[in-house]
Amino acid sequence: MKNILEKIVKRKIEEVAEAKQKVSEAELQRSSMFQRTPFSLKASLTDKNKTGIIAEFKRRSPSKGIINANAKVEDVTKAYTENGASCLSVLTDKDFFGGSLEDLKMARQNNIPILRKDFMIDEYQILEACANGADVILLIAACLNPQRVKELATYAKQLDLEVLLEIHGDDELACVCDEVDFVGVNNRNLKTFEVDIENSIRLLNKLPKDKLAIAESGIDNVEVVKQLRSAGFKGFLIGENFMKHENPGEAFKNYVQQLKVIES
Repeated sequence: MKNILEKIVKRKIEEVAEAKQKVSEAELQRSSMFQRTPFSLKASLTDKNKTGIIAEFKRRSPSKGIINANAKVEDVTKAYTENGASCLSVLTDKDFFGGSLEDLKMARQNNIPILRKDFMIDEYQILEACANGADVILLIAACLNPQRVKELATYAKQLDLEVLLEIHGDDELACVCDEVDFVGVNNRNLKTFEVDIENSIRLLNKLPKDKLAIAESGIDNVEVVKQLRSAGFKGFLIGENFMKHENPGEAFKNYVQQLKVIES
């Protein structure tokens, strides 16, 4: 799994170039969804009546292979929404995660914030996100530098999208800037795909206090959410734990019920 991120970014550069040839920026801006008022993830994560869970839809991953090839995005995201998700995360990378922008469009039937989960390297992808119903974009520090993070985040803000910056280590703290709304700590090292749940706790105290903190990856047991919430995290991005079940929506419902019991 070493250097999988380099492989993904290399393919992403080619993919974006291909997309630009097929659909112009002007066409994206004419999309019916482009002018919609986005939902606020910040408001959703600070709503005490919600779970704080960013529930993810993904079919496969480079580390796990096929996770769920049969689940339908419209069914799963509807169940996530009805059972208290604070936000939906939709993988749109095709080659490595089996996703698409069509998945994002299908998820837009739900009236809660949606994160476009992809490897964003170009402003064009942010236009795509806006044109296909996203409210939040992900910027991954591991495949960008501080200047590029600031440029892409600034562009997203101009389109009224919120920005989640994902970091994994101390060396990426320099990527945090004013234009970023949330800082996500990925427990999974994207260069090796190894998971260390304690990574979130270690980095939390080094994050700016004005940025809502989100813990990402490797979160399974509800006790872990309780621990992370007590430490100060406001959001919890969880996908594989639900998607590995035949019925991800039902798995999410059961998880939320368990969470309510231990947090009551």
